Amino acid sequence: MTDDTMLADAFEAREKRREERRGFFKALGVAAAVGGTTVAGLRATPASAQSAPSDGDVLNFALNLEYLEAQFYYHAAFGQALPDNLLTGAGTQGTVNGGRMVNFSDDAVRKYAREIARDEMHHVEFLRSAIGGTAVAQPDLDISSDPNGAFSSAARAAGLIGAGQSFDPYANDENFLLGAFIFEDVGVTAYKGASPLISDKTFLEAAAGILAVEGYHAAIVRSTLYAKGINAPSLVQATQKISDARDSLDGPSDDDQGIAPMQIDGQTASNIAPLNEDSIAYSRSTGQVLNIVYLNNMAVDQGGFFPSGVNGAITTSAAS
Repeated sequence: MTDDTMLADAFEAREKRREERRGFFKALGVAAAVGGTTVAGLRATPASAQSAPSDGDVLNFALNLEYLEAQFYYHAAFGQALPDNLLTGAGTQGTVNGGRMVNFSDDAVRKYAREIARDEMHHVEFLRSAIGGTAVAQPDLDISSDPNGAFSSAARAAGLIGAGQSFDPYANDENFLLGAFIFEDVGVTAYKGASPLISDKTFLEAAAGILAVEGYHAAIVRSTLYAKGINAPSLVQATQKISDARDSLDGPSDDDQGIAPMQIDGQTASNIAPLNEDSIAYSRSTGQVLNIVYLNNMAVDQGGFFPSGVNGAITTSAAS
């Protein structure tokens, strides 16, 4: 399938997707019905404005996300968890459900995975050092391929799998890239959204540095999926569906983007960098980020990839 055909298909389906995306999670209540499967244990929390978080609160929020990314990539690349000495801290230390090494067939993807895994581990180390004694412990994480696990629930909500089926991000190169796609774009928007909340210039510079790295990671994942999608259009379509599912969780805006080609001055172009009309990366609030990782568009304090919630002062998703 050519880029032009992919572009035509993308434009034809766009309006339909926009109508459908808000219906993905309409049944969400105190417990989130995700693709017909109930994600048990989600506690509804009254929506309320939080007081301005401290720099430490913001960095600890980021640390929770880095634990998730680092554990996923480290398992996928090396078949093992992060070292135990990087998991302790304030709050309840949790365990990791799932994760295993991917049997990569594409050597480039294998090496990308190793590089990103190292980077994410270093982010955990750096943030723990920067925060100091109040750094939070790693919370419970679900990075499994269980039929009712977070990856499968997210894939089911996006329409990638059916009821009772599972999505295994460790099964092959393509599934790994789609699993990474779920995280990386969210990480970029999370750091951009959190940056204005940081007052200390040293911490702000560090956050900006991590944001840049997450942007590089997202570009690697999106570029690789785009290249593979030229001969396997279902991969491009899968990113569109994941994007729609994320958009259905984080509020009424329609900012999230897959990798379907776009049109610029009458010419087909790729969409590696998901930007606004001014070519600036968009932001997500902490509540919107938690909407996605909790797989819930309500104000709750646990679920999805964080079955017991995150540690620290910022714990509640937005009522979207």
